[in-house]
Amino acid sequence: MSDATFSVQFAGPLVTVQDGGRPGNMRFGVAASGAMDPLAFAAANAALGNAPDVAAIEVSLGGLVLHCTGGAVTIALTGGDFIVNHADQKRTSWTTLTVRKGEKLSIRAGKAGSWAYLAFCGALQTEDWLNSQATHAPSGFGGGALHSGQTLKIADAELRDDRLGDIDRPDFISDGPIRVVTGPQDQHFASEALTRFLSDPFQVTDAYDRMGMRLKGPELHLNDALSIPSEPIIRGSVQVSGDGVPTVLFADHQTTGGYPKIASVISIDTGRLAQFRAGRMFGFSALTSGTAIEEVRRFTARKKRYLAKIAVARGTLEQRLMSENLIHGCIYE
Repeated sequence: MSDATFSVQFAGPLVTVQDGGRPGNMRFGVAASGAMDPLAFAAANAALGNAPDVAAIEVSLGGLVLHCTGGAVTIALTGGDFIVNHADQKRTSWTTLTVRKGEKLSIRAGKAGSWAYLAFCGALQTEDWLNSQATHAPSGFGGGALHSGQTLKIADAELRDDRLGDIDRPDFISDGPIRVVTGPQDQHFASEALTRFLSDPFQVTDAYDRMGMRLKGPELHLNDALSIPSEPIIRGSVQVSGDGVPTVLFADHQTTGGYPKIASVISIDTGRLAQFRAGRMFGFSALTSGTAIEEVRRFTARKKRYLAKIAVARGTLEQRLMSENLIHGCIYE
């Protein structure tokens, strides 16, 4: 094994280093951060045989262009349907490939999705903060945002020909409404607000970053709720400001807030919602707490099986050819 190095030729806004996050620090005012789409992030690492929380690069719609200046390394790309250009060949995300010295890797927005994940068969060398490389975008603490001219080093880089090719996409992600558990301050809203929240469509606005996603839709009228005391906030909280506009909070959310929360997106749907782009229309549907727990447990079990499956090396091309029955018959003369 040796090191691989990359020069960042271009990095759009919010292209950052992320890992499994730094949970357990909210009491100190520090959000967990980590990937906006945890399943896609874990899949990128699993496809390389990495541990699920190893640091990778989260690529926004702004895109990323890297030039390999030394060594070689096998990488994996997952997340939204981004367009990948490597060594003058175009392909889509959800793939593994090897980048060698002198080659360029370009990742840009494709037909769908807001975030892509670039994982390495090696250790991405960046700063850490509170024992995590996850970048807290508002402060820049952690591995940090990428910028043009920066050099990235991948220590102990490996070439894994036995892992090259397409990555199976998860087939167990819901494509229906975004599921929520109502509350904890739904009683502070006008009687028709919750009904409209669960029945009317909402649209993703361009006021969207790693902290939260502001929505456009029916005004959710409040009944004196702005006087409630500040309290802890979690990823997925749907808080409503004084103008009746809801915002869904994401990975870099503040840890406390005084705006009333009409509902919370269940944890397994936050990644799906995070991949929606500005202009996307969608609706919410309510689950009881018990049903939400059942759905999370079912999803978690399927996720575990899926990650275990794609973590198995498929073999080199030679090994794959040897394992196939390439002769379907013979002709005697």
